[in-house]
Amino acid sequence: MGSVDVPLVRIDRYRWEIPQSYKPGMRVPGLVYADEHLLSLIREEQALEQVANVAFLPGIVGRSLAMPDIHWGYGFPVGGVAATRVEDGVVSPGGIGFDINCGTRLLRTDLEVDDLEPRLEKLGESLFRNIPSGVGVSGRLRLDEAELQRVLQLGARWAVERGYGTKEDLDLAEANGCLQGADPAAVSEKAKDRGRPQLGTLGSGNHFLEVQAVERIYEPAVAAVMGLEQPGQVVVFIHTGSRGLGHQVCQDFLGTMDRVTKRHGFNLPDRQLACAPITSVEGQSYLAAMAAAANFAWANRQCITHWVRESFQQVFGLPRLGEGLRLIYDVAHNIAKIEEHEVDGKRLRVCVHRKGATRAFSPGHPEVPARYQGTGQPVLIPGDMGRYSYVAVGCQRAMEETFGSTCHGAGRVQSRSAAKRNLRGVDIAGELASRGILVKAHSPHLLAEEASEAYKDVAEVMEVVDKAGLCRTVARLKPLLVVKG
Repeated sequence: MGSVDVPLVRIDRYRWEIPQSYKPGMRVPGLVYADEHLLSLIREEQALEQVANVAFLPGIVGRSLAMPDIHWGYGFPVGGVAATRVEDGVVSPGGIGFDINCGTRLLRTDLEVDDLEPRLEKLGESLFRNIPSGVGVSGRLRLDEAELQRVLQLGARWAVERGYGTKEDLDLAEANGCLQGADPAAVSEKAKDRGRPQLGTLGSGNHFLEVQAVERIYEPAVAAVMGLEQPGQVVVFIHTGSRGLGHQVCQDFLGTMDRVTKRHGFNLPDRQLACAPITSVEGQSYLAAMAAAANFAWANRQCITHWVRESFQQVFGLPRLGEGLRLIYDVAHNIAKIEEHEVDGKRLRVCVHRKGATRAFSPGHPEVPARYQGTGQPVLIPGDMGRYSYVAVGCQRAMEETFGSTCHGAGRVQSRSAAKRNLRGVDIAGELASRGILVKAHSPHLLAEEASEAYKDVAEVMEVVDKAGLCRTVARLKPLLVVKG
């Protein structure tokens, strides 16, 4: 059954409710953030049905939430958010996804577009050489068992302790680049073997490294706090995750969760929502392994950041490593975290599943870095390689409605296979070059999977979350150089 059949009650221009009465067994209603045009795209697949299915999870509170970049995923839709009570709720790997802690980070530089243009090709070659990318590619680091264990325990801190960054980098990352409760023993040897050679690699698919320019600043005072000073300023946007290690962690636990679901007799409409009580041995084991994979991802992005700084130093002759290349923020968008939120007037400890959704905490929240206490947590929203990306900050409305969450990107409108089929023979790299965007990729013929035509327009997505009050738009960035797997 397609999502066209899912009933929606319009709340306002940007909010639509799926009534709890839609399917017997829904424990809460669904809430979809979208305008009419985006909703017409969302209805073309079964993502709304998945929003309703998530509402069956034991212990779910509030609503089953869908961001405007929502599309079909494994169990949960990509762009889905759900919170479950810690005391009697469940954790579902489908609510985090296979690429655990796939996330983004943004660096600002002291360079302007005019500084970049004469050296763009050289910079592209340096980044492409220094930061391995592609399917299954190995990185520059060789980790023995003891070192890998420390990566899984310490996350980005492991990289900083080895000279791949600064303490400020840790201060400006979600969870300081390390999720507590990680247990390397909960990670299988197969997952460790897959991850060991991949630390410091970009991967493939929608992962990227982009050198961008600030195109427009909407909130000058907030942008100034971030170090975004004026249009034309060069920034670096990184998007990658936990590579094969995180994928294997998810794979390893799916069978376990299926058995636990059957043992407890949970009434779920989709087997892909398999879950375990948070307090159970299996639930705690998954959370410990997931945290370890999340830490691998933070260490991965931190190592990549170091090699980005090296490349800029080499190409531009900077006097010191990282001169001007300061981290603005790093945020996860495939993760489950134990947080406190107010639900129906009560403070509850909940497990917030964010799958293809970004944390967007408001000003004054204790987990927001000191630098951003007055602005709210930075939110980094990549678009597609042919258009633009956005920087925003979290708002109080998100704390009240979405457990401090917002969208994570543009969201697909075509599957990878459909995009390749529809764009067969099109010179994507050539088209981007004609618009001043240089692309470095191992497999140019695979660029069709990530072409603009495969994605929603992230400007429309941003308008929804901004006008709905989940986050405030601070700046728009345009791509100049794209590194892909």
